[in-house]
Amino acid sequence: MLFDLLLAQAEAPAEGAPGGPPFQILLLQIGFFVLIFYFLLIRPQQKRQKEHQKLIGAVKNGDRIVTAGGLHGLVTQVKEKTLMMKIAENVRVEIEKSSIGSVVPSEKAEEPKAESESK
Repeated sequence: MLFDLLLAQAEAPAEGAPGGPPFQILLLQIGFFVLIFYFLLIRPQQKRQKEHQKLIGAVKNGDRIVTAGGLHGLVTQVKEKTLMMKIAENVRVEIEKSSIGSVVPSEKAEEPKAESESK
């Protein structure tokens, strides 16, 4: 509807005005696409990034986590940029905090069990 109104205004050419309505319509269309791009792509990505940073900051000892690569484990030590994760009995790995995919709070987390204990 807005474009119809703009196109109707553009049909009456301005005589001798080099920056007339066609240039204004082009600027409005570019502005419209920039707004759509911002609200559909940039803003949601920034929101997801802030939520992930909050998730990383809330990780503590005893939390059960899943990494972006799919490893499941229990956090045993939190450092500044990394953390130690227990993935099996006597197996601990150090991972970057940025590779955390999701966190299960400590009240729902259980100690990983070895296969020999479950049989």
